[in-house]
This record gives sequence, C-alpha cells and structure tokens, in this order.
Amino acid sequence: MPSNILVVEDDPDIGRLIARILGEAGFGVTVSTTGAGAEEHARKSRPDIAIVDLMLPDTDGLSLVRDFKARHACGIIIVSGRGEPVERIVGLEIGADDYVTKPFEPRELVARVRSVLRRTMAPQQQAVGTAPTTCASEAAAVYEFQGWKLDTGSRTLCDEGGTDVPLTTGEFQMLVVLLERAGRVLSRDQLLDLTHGSQTPAFDRSVDVQIGRIRTKIESDRGQPQIIKTVRNGGYMLAVPVRRH
Repeated sequence: MPSNILVVEDDPDIGRLIARILGEAGFGVTVSTTGAGAEEHARKSRPDIAIVDLMLPDTDGLSLVRDFKARHACGIIIVSGRGEPVERIVGLEIGADDYVTKPFEPRELVARVRSVLRRTMAPQQQAVGTAPTTCASEAAAVYEFQGWKLDTGSRTLCDEGGTDVPLTTGEFQMLVVLLERAGRVLSRDQLLDLTHGSQTPAFDRSVDVQIGRIRTKIESDRGQPQIIKTVRNGGYMLAVPVRRH
C-alpha cells in the first residue's frame, strides 16, 4: 500500500505540481488548500507525511505544523518560499522533520519524503516486531542514562518518575545515535549521515536545532549541559554512562 502524503498548499498550481511529482514516485497524495481542510483530512485518513506551506489563507503555517506535531503521528516537511536561515530554524524547532525551499528540484523533494518516511516508519516497524530500516538503530532496545529511559521499540522517553516526555521523530533519531555512541565525539556531518543518510540532502543547522531541543527536555540546566556536551571544533558527545538492555 503506498504511503499517504497530505500536501497543504494554497496555490492550486503548486499543489498539483507536488501531487504529480509524488504520484509519479508511487505515493498516494491528497492536496488541501487550507489549514482547516488539512486538519479534517488528517483526522480521517492519518497521513504518513504532511507537506506544509507556511503561507495559508486561514492559518499561520507554523501554527499548523505545531498543531500537527501535537495531534497527529506523522512526519512533517515544510515547503516554503521563505528560505532565510531563521525561518528554517524556527520550522525545525517547532517540530518539522525537514524544510525544503521553493523552487525545488523534484528529485530532491522525493528524496526528502523518502528519508522522513524511513525515520518515521522505523519506530512503528520496531513496535510490531518487524525489521527496522533506520540507520540509527539496528534493533529495538531500552537505554537508561542519568535517570532517563528511552525505549526504541515504543519510541518513548521517560524520566525517573515514569513521566513520558514526547520526542519528535528527529529528536528521537538524534538521541538514539548519541546513546549508541556514548563517549564518542560525533561531528555535525557524522550526525547528519547517521540520522538522514549520506545520500540525502539536509540542512546542517538542523543538528544544532535538534540538540538544543533535546537538551531542553533532558538537561536540568540547558545553559550548562551535563548529558550532551559540545566539543569545541569537534561536535557533540553523550557524556554520561549508558546502560542498554
């Protein structure tokens, strides 16, 4: 069964173009021109990925991305003509899994959709016992570190009191990579390769954004992080003992 892609784009011509590109690549595609229509479709059909333009007639695209991340278990790709670095960073910080700037190369869009699908579908496959496809983790496992517990099978992160702390797909993948390589310094390029795949184009500032978001959730003092350390001219390192079982 083809993956279900929801395109939220107010320009009918661009919406049809994206639908054609993804349809030719074998995806099932639905186009909505409004945020309200997108919400209604998402409730009924549970898309695997939502591709969201930031300029919508009835809502702010960033608000829609934030709401989708909270309500729907799907990957999110922002496709926008607003390509300034700050726009990309804000989009990633609120939960988008990737950001594509218009105009885009059709093959790049397809590659990014496939990359996000691999990252979002792998935890679901692990949960039902099928083989994972993500490059970040070879098998479901539970990691315990500094009072935290991450279960890769159910993709849940819990604190010492057992409270579930939600993670976006990108945060989950990044944290698994760091946990599997605890004590090792990983450059930004290595982290991109391990979370996105070496053949997939990615925005390198997304590493810093993801690390910052993870620190907000697991560090007692984000200003002086003890779990994920920044290594000057090196990258990042998970700096506490990790127990895997």
